[in-house]
Amino acid sequence: MAEIKEERRSEDHRLTIAEKSSADHQQPPTDRRKRVASLDVFRGLTVALMILVDDAGGEWPRIGHAPWNGCNLADFVMPFFLFIVGMAIPLAFKRIERWDKAVRKVILRTLKLLFWGLLLQGGYSHAPDKLSYGVDMKRIRWCGILQRIALAYLIVALVEIFTKDSQAKDPHPPDNLLRMLRLYFWHWLVGASVVVVYFAVVYGTYVPDWKFTVRNTDSADYGKDFTVACGVRGKLNPPCNAVGHVDRIILGISHMYQRPAWRRSKACTPNSPFEGPFRDDAPSWCLAPFEPEGIIRFDHSNRLKHWVAMGVSLLILGLILHFTDAIPLNKQMYTFSYVCVTSGAAALVFSAIYILVDIWGLKYIFLPLQWIGMNAMLVYVMAAAGIFAGFINGWYYEDPRNNLVYWIKKHIFIGVWHSRRVGILLYVIFAEILFWAIVAGAFHRFGLYWKL
Repeated sequence: MAEIKEERRSEDHRLTIAEKSSADHQQPPTDRRKRVASLDVFRGLTVALMILVDDAGGEWPRIGHAPWNGCNLADFVMPFFLFIVGMAIPLAFKRIERWDKAVRKVILRTLKLLFWGLLLQGGYSHAPDKLSYGVDMKRIRWCGILQRIALAYLIVALVEIFTKDSQAKDPHPPDNLLRMLRLYFWHWLVGASVVVVYFAVVYGTYVPDWKFTVRNTDSADYGKDFTVACGVRGKLNPPCNAVGHVDRIILGISHMYQRPAWRRSKACTPNSPFEGPFRDDAPSWCLAPFEPEGIIRFDHSNRLKHWVAMGVSLLILGLILHFTDAIPLNKQMYTFSYVCVTSGAAALVFSAIYILVDIWGLKYIFLPLQWIGMNAMLVYVMAAAGIFAGFINGWYYEDPRNNLVYWIKKHIFIGVWHSRRVGILLYVIFAEILFWAIVAGAFHRFGLYWKL
């Protein structure tokens, strides 16, 4: 098996594939390969951002998901995850020579991601707020973050596997745009095909009137049936876009996300962008489900030159499309402008981390994020999905609210700062992100990693 090593040169910094020598075979298993530190740091940063926006976004809505059009901090998390997956795939499959072995690995990892996605976001786990488990199969949520990553990973990994031979014929990194287009021709072709299909569906699909039943047991309208009038084509508004229409047909409206971000829009609540009671004249679609991770979504010198140039170009293109009202930024539908802006931002952020960590060697500053990135699945399941907090909440005194998590929030953070917003923010930073960074660091110290 080949080994990923970092070759440092004054004029170029490359990740090269070095064949094992006889001396390499005498090294312990833990030294088999060297990780790309900047990728671990970026992964750790993305997981930390997810915890921050999920657990503090309720008090700080400006960092939570935009209710509909727009792009807040939370709307960068999922594209960053997908960017990381795309960066890691070529590194992983360079070490696997047989295509059938690589395909088996891809299928197995895809199934694992789907399993954990359904378990954590399908409705089975109610952590950390409720001390119960179980889901009605009539209402299980088929799509979620890990399911979306699984789908993107499956497609991109298969493209990488079956085009690797054509890349091997030209092992040198592309030094101009034409060479890069030629070297990754099939990647560009698949990406362009996805864009064409997306535009055809979004702007060409007729969206008829549709009905739904309110399933939220806390709503005064629970059990009532509503009809949403559409009968249009090419609309990008909440009730009548083709993305939701396709999801309702394929997934089924009972299997979609029941609390979409659009409930915080001005059309639905006077408290926007905070959550709150609906307006008396709120349209019926405010109560409807919508799947933000559904079916139709867009999904050193030379290296940095390509990353930064592509990142800036995509960022500018996306902003122009948004501010000229051609195509608005919209995470719920993964509009083309949103994909351009977030992927461009991901390229620029990763380039900055790559310079700081892999070129300048400032790794120790980012150690907490690197530890999280090396055990991202552990931190995601325990912290972002709330499994550990749910376990702690299960041990309470007389009332479920009298638990350790509630006590720490109230007396150590909120009570000291006399502000719920500041207290919650500091709790998330120190008691969740920093705590799990230390735990992940301990796991790394003992060589323990949760891998799929």
